Amino acid sequence: MVTGLRERADGAVASLAPGYFALVMGSGIVSVALKIQGFDVASAVLLAVCAAGYVLILLLHLLRLLRHRVQLREEFHDPRRGFGFFTFVAGTNVLGIRLSMEGQIGWTSALLLLGFAAWLVLGYVVPWTAVLGRTSRPVVATANGTWFIWSVASQSCAVAAATLEPMLPLLRRELAVLAVFSWSVGIFLYAACGIFVALRMMLYKLRPEDLTPPYWVAMGAMAISVVAGARIVEMEDAPMVTATRGLVGGLSVVCWAFATWLIPPLVAAGWWRHFRHRVPLRYEATWWSIVFPVGMYGVACLTLGEADNLPIVGGIGAVWLWVACAVWLTAFAFMCRHLWHSVLLGR
Repeated sequence: MVTGLRERADGAVASLAPGYFALVMGSGIVSVALKIQGFDVASAVLLAVCAAGYVLILLLHLLRLLRHRVQLREEFHDPRRGFGFFTFVAGTNVLGIRLSMEGQIGWTSALLLLGFAAWLVLGYVVPWTAVLGRTSRPVVATANGTWFIWSVASQSCAVAAATLEPMLPLLRRELAVLAVFSWSVGIFLYAACGIFVALRMMLYKLRPEDLTPPYWVAMGAMAISVVAGARIVEMEDAPMVTATRGLVGGLSVVCWAFATWLIPPLVAAGWWRHFRHRVPLRYEATWWSIVFPVGMYGVACLTLGEADNLPIVGGIGAVWLWVACAVWLTAFAFMCRHLWHSVLLGR
């Protein structure tokens, strides 16, 4: 029995999804929303889940690097899964942002440095190995919702830098440059990924099995762009902020409107997939790709409502918080059930 458990655990490590840091992203952002609304105990619980999940998933990936390099290399060359590695960047920064709300400036700074360095490396490695380095064409046929995580990773660096800016006055200008730079790159990456995904949906047959949960990241990327933009607008005057404040503020409202517009078709796509075409609703790691966008939208509404004095938008965020909590609880419960049956019981 012990041998069987060890083999199942090793098999789980071998098949660990590169995007599993979305669990950290989802838990962290819902914790941020709860903290903003004053639910400190619930927020602390999700912070513990976020931090523990980050350490555990990082250790599992390191173990995977040691024991299952072939599978890891294959995912870097797979455009359907390779962009999932950017969840490490976003998860690192989301954890740092949440820790800053506890006054842990040192940890937030260290995680921002790690996240930004990983974003720079992965930002060149993943597109090359997964897209440009492939001999088979057309690559656009493999585009999917995970590609938007590239934009999310960039915007997470912007939010973390803007969050640290008032806490580190000696580095105000440098953090302003980093925040505006990451936000701007994230906007362009979103536009590029949007074009590729739209071409894939228009040029190739879209089966119900193809509409996977990561398509929700299209909305989440817009939502985090709103948060990053709102934080930049609130920053103290610095040359980079002064030059772009009006542009960033205006585009943040546009991004919020587009994120809101995307929610109904995403819900409809889920209904079409699971109820109209009877695709089984089974737990998979990509469920966390729904949790983060839903939680991020709530934070975007709360942040934009406060930054631009829009009480209606803030009210939407306060109500949406409970939707995010329900989605997180659902994903977490099904994940625990899945791990119990597949790893511990071997079913």
